[in-house]
Amino acid sequence: MSEMAAGKVAVVTGAGGGIGKGIALALAAAGARVVVNDISAEASQAVVDEIKAAGGHAVANTDSVATRESAEHIVQNAIDLYGKIDIIVNNAGNLRDRLFHKMSEEEWSQVLDVHLNGSFYVSRAAAPYFREQESGAYVHMTSTSGLIGNFGQANYSAAKMGIVGLSKSIALDMSRFNVRSNCIAPFAWTSMTSSIPANTPEEKARVLKLQKMEAGKIAPLVVYLGSDAASEVTAQIFAVRANEIMLFSQPRPVRSVHMSTGWTPEDIAEIAVPAMKNDFYKLERSPEVIGWDPI
Repeated sequence: MSEMAAGKVAVVTGAGGGIGKGIALALAAAGARVVVNDISAEASQAVVDEIKAAGGHAVANTDSVATRESAEHIVQNAIDLYGKIDIIVNNAGNLRDRLFHKMSEEEWSQVLDVHLNGSFYVSRAAAPYFREQESGAYVHMTSTSGLIGNFGQANYSAAKMGIVGLSKSIALDMSRFNVRSNCIAPFAWTSMTSSIPANTPEEKARVLKLQKMEAGKIAPLVVYLGSDAASEVTAQIFAVRANEIMLFSQPRPVRSVHMSTGWTPEDIAEIAVPAMKNDFYKLERSPEVIGWDPI
């Protein structure tokens, strides 16, 4: 049994099932005391019971991540019960999929409130404790829907790409306190991906491939990133797909064009864009990307 998280106190949001449950179980098995957060009291308590039955330590919490006050209660729960906080795993999520031109303000806000605002609120609540103790680790769940793009998920994609920016800024702002912040884009079959259509032979083959990607495969990387072994790993974007771990590239300039006299719109059309066009992002709706993310 791993002892990589021994002595740590962790908060895992959205831990009542799927990836979050796997993370909570793995952290507890690695020696951490875990606040199992989920809006479902039944689901969160079931995970706690499983952890305790295996000899671990955990407590259920049902506060929402979507407001600052309730998010602060989640972290305070860890402080009150265990006296400190070492690891924040921002995993809570929801979906309100809709084509962009049909998406309502409510569908937009509901997803941003949980994913992006929730990640900020929970992370911010832990920041004073991390700063005072001069240690701590954030692990945020992003998505290829944000990193690459996805059909019918403008709200989710924007939130998940926002989380990348949030994580990198946290890493910069809190590096002086030895606090780390990283992202994981998970590929896994969970209740959130179970709604993917499987009517055609192609769709059925795709779903079959997805079903082989177990939610528990994400947890080992989370345990590592939350441990002291990852003390020099920060501001990174990882992905986990079954037994494969990937490191994503970060945005960097790929080509530049200079005009000593300055640019006119006509010059841009005739000179700059043709020089850059081979490096343009290619807009695709690939089934190898769409719908693969569980959060």
